Amino acid sequence: MDLFTTIQLAKGVQLHVRPTTQFKTVNFSIKWRTALTDEAAAARTVLTNVLQHSNAKFQTTAAFRSYLDDLYGTVLYFDTAKRGNEHTVLLNVETVNDQYLNNANVLQEVLATLHTAVFEPNVDETGAFKAEIVHREREMVVQRIQSIFDDKTRYAQQKLTQLMRPNHPASISANGSLHAVKAVTVEDVMQAYKTMLQNDRIDMYVVGDVEPEAIAQRLQKAFPFEDREPTALAAIPANTTTFDYVREQQEMKQGKLHIGYSTPVRFGDPDFAAMQIFNGIFGGYPHAKLFMNVREKESLAYYASSSYSGHYGLVFVLAGIEAANEEKAYTLIQQQLQAMQQGDLTDLELAQTKAMLTNQLKEALDSARGQIEIYDQYKDLAETFSIDTWAARWDAITLADVQRMAQQVTLEKVYFLSGKEQ
Repeated sequence: MDLFTTIQLAKGVQLHVRPTTQFKTVNFSIKWRTALTDEAAAARTVLTNVLQHSNAKFQTTAAFRSYLDDLYGTVLYFDTAKRGNEHTVLLNVETVNDQYLNNANVLQEVLATLHTAVFEPNVDETGAFKAEIVHREREMVVQRIQSIFDDKTRYAQQKLTQLMRPNHPASISANGSLHAVKAVTVEDVMQAYKTMLQNDRIDMYVVGDVEPEAIAQRLQKAFPFEDREPTALAAIPANTTTFDYVREQQEMKQGKLHIGYSTPVRFGDPDFAAMQIFNGIFGGYPHAKLFMNVREKESLAYYASSSYSGHYGLVFVLAGIEAANEEKAYTLIQQQLQAMQQGDLTDLELAQTKAMLTNQLKEALDSARGQIEIYDQYKDLAETFSIDTWAARWDAITLADVQRMAQQVTLEKVYFLSGKEQ
């Protein structure tokens, strides 16, 4: 059974509806997609801030917020995200289901508000975005990016990714770089806005107690998007870099040891499920080798985990350690991978990981937002998405498959960030 019913509203514009009585709310998500570049990410992120806080009807943040609160606490927000080599502007809305209210006009008011938020921006008499608003919102984005510097784990991860894949989709931030955001002009934001409405590939989602054809008609009215020819995205380059061990010091207490590996296995490949299981056993869960051996057994880390970035074919290990334990921790982490490459794996580790992956998928599908995000990710694969399909796929993975995955994982970069006094 397909999770969503898909209706084409225009060329390059798809609506995905999930009629369900599971939630007392109706959730909307609109995703505008284009090729990921640093400049596009920067301009589009400033744009989402501009659209988020005011529009032609509600010219101040306070007025807009207050209206949404009165609309039975409707939540509406814009944001940016990236996946693979694609940049997404998203508009998410959650509102109460009309059927639970006497005044059954909420949905109509919400759709009108969505139309306003997207098609009636806060512009001056010449039709341009107001300079003071753009400058203020650009400054907010600058501050948001600078705050990453204070979050040392995120900072270290960003540095590692830049070392591994410079000027590559993997290291371009969904917010754009500090340099690119500071360079964004009022004209850039308007250009990004027009391009987004006219050229972006659009996916719209609705989850709630709605009838697909009826909601499609209402959305077509609220969002009169015209046909578009979205440009095909270039393939993500599968480049690798030579080994490098980079150290940096800053004013801080805990050391951050971040290690980057590459794998030829990408999202959608036949081995993708096996690679997910490899990551689960390596460092993805509390029963994983990194957690059990580096943190629990040897007490060498405050935390130690791995993640697999399937779109880029990258595996990352993150560990918080005392600077004095750098060499020991690094050696022990490497030993966990080597053990897996040699087939040092148990049936229990395999079974636990399969159960964790399946449960994680089920839990994500317990929320409307989770249903949208998971379906949005898996819908581009050739087959119909379902929990059963993926549970069966994971279930078929053997210890030999996991060992084979481990053998394809190559160490590329190590980045260690520590305090100055150490």
